[in-house]
Amino acid sequence: MHSLDAFVIAIVVVALIFDYINGFHDTANAIATVVSTRVLAPRTAILMAAGLNFLGAIFSTSVAKTIAKGIVDPHDATQAVVLAAILGAITWNLVTWRFGIPSSSSHALIGGLCGAAIAHGGIQTLLWSGIKEKVVVPLVSSPVAGFVLGLALMLCTYLALARVHPGRIGPVFKRLQVVSAAAMAFAHGQNDAQKSMGIITLALLSAHVIHSSNIPLWVVILCAIAMALGTSVGGWRIMHTMGHRIIRLAPVQGFAAEASAATILFTASHFGMPVSTTHVISGSIMGVGASKRLSAVRWGVAQSMVVAWILTLPAAGLVAAVAYWAIRACGVK
Repeated sequence: MHSLDAFVIAIVVVALIFDYINGFHDTANAIATVVSTRVLAPRTAILMAAGLNFLGAIFSTSVAKTIAKGIVDPHDATQAVVLAAILGAITWNLVTWRFGIPSSSSHALIGGLCGAAIAHGGIQTLLWSGIKEKVVVPLVSSPVAGFVLGLALMLCTYLALARVHPGRIGPVFKRLQVVSAAAMAFAHGQNDAQKSMGIITLALLSAHVIHSSNIPLWVVILCAIAMALGTSVGGWRIMHTMGHRIIRLAPVQGFAAEASAATILFTASHFGMPVSTTHVISGSIMGVGASKRLSAVRWGVAQSMVVAWILTLPAAGLVAAVAYWAIRACGVK
């Protein structure tokens, strides 16, 4: 293996910064419901999420391999392309975090990678079969699946516990929600931390530091640490949107939303699909709310979130393309 040059080191550092930002941007995905239902104190929930994000991140590398070889032809993923992709994703993440919009860090990175690659070599640089199977289909289906599963699980819970006194249900689901929040945090690390692993591996391939898409162990460890540190900072703005503005949640509803979302995320990670934890948990929360009555969901907030989701891919891609041209103007290939 060749030694790392200065530009590759810069890409690794910027990718770890993205992972850190992803951590505090997406903290709400894992723990907003358990905090909003007052099952756990915010700081306790954040520390739990940080630890389980780390464990999830080192559990597998299927999603990282998709990012490394399934979206852009590795021959066209130059160092300038990779750096521009990360800069596009970071910019969009910070904008949406500033305004408390739970957009997708995953699709910000994918959009940035696509935008930078198109700026470099045209639209033919994209691997359309991989984008369709690993990005577009999960992009559309994951929030829908979250909504349906959350709705179904909540309806089944209502039917199963219809004759049980509410006073007996609350304490049980408070304990269960700790378990479901833990599963959600682990699943978040398993899927989201691997995006940075994949982008760093792509940079290493481009620089001929490594010669296969297998994720180096040191990359796995660094990305897991960066994600955990970012998570420990917390994402209070987005946590408020996820935990309160969509629907007011009780412990039983929080459990149903987290259990549904974690199930979908585990499945997607197994098949190497870089889905958005934001999309999935948002869809699950809406499905849980709709099980009571459709008016219980604040659809205006949901609509603004959907608009942000739709804008993420092209917005991050445009910023990445501009970043690519700026990097090339500095003489970097």
